[in-house]
Amino acid sequence: MTDQSKSTLEKGVRAALELGAETPWNDITLAAIARQAGLDLQDFHGVADKDAIADAVESYFDKAMSEGSFAEDETARTRLFDVIMMRFEAMEPHRAALVPLMKWRQSQPVRLLSLIASRQASAEWALVCAGLDRSAALPKPVRVASIAWAIAQAERAWRKEESADLSRTMARLDGELRKMEDRAGWIKKRFSQKPQQSREDAPADPAPEQAS
Repeated sequence: MTDQSKSTLEKGVRAALELGAETPWNDITLAAIARQAGLDLQDFHGVADKDAIADAVESYFDKAMSEGSFAEDETARTRLFDVIMMRFEAMEPHRAALVPLMKWRQSQPVRLLSLIASRQASAEWALVCAGLDRSAALPKPVRVASIAWAIAQAERAWRKEESADLSRTMARLDGELRKMEDRAGWIKKRFSQKPQQSREDAPADPAPEQAS
């Protein structure tokens, strides 16, 4: 995708979020998104349709995770918690549009399939933003799947959030990351243990010295 196409897609996402705050997602058209974005409908030809714009909402908020920083002595869990919460903080001003979008997406099987891929991409970017994309004891697919699950569960809490400080979301995310940390510790411990030697393989005891 060219830089121009990326710019058009991002403008489309922002416009869709503005419209979605007052208009049901079923009723939003690409023409309406183009008008809201100050673009011509033809600008989206070959770039994105309404469904692609809805899918791009995920990566749009992923960018917020790269805006923070971390200390080298922070734990992996703390780093991930901080960058992922930055994503939810960026989402909060758009709650009126995002919650209906999430409900609409649940009625669209193809959109749900796209969401799975988006969750994986969000998790991979969270690792990068947290400085955890280097080699690790656990395979990357395992780490990514675990983080994607934590983000999804935190989002379920965010949809029901009633506190301005996002306390419900933070508690759910922290809980999921702690469980992920515990599981990772168990896996590393379980598979780093050397198998016990069988009696046949064990070295024989030295023969007792003959009494002189």
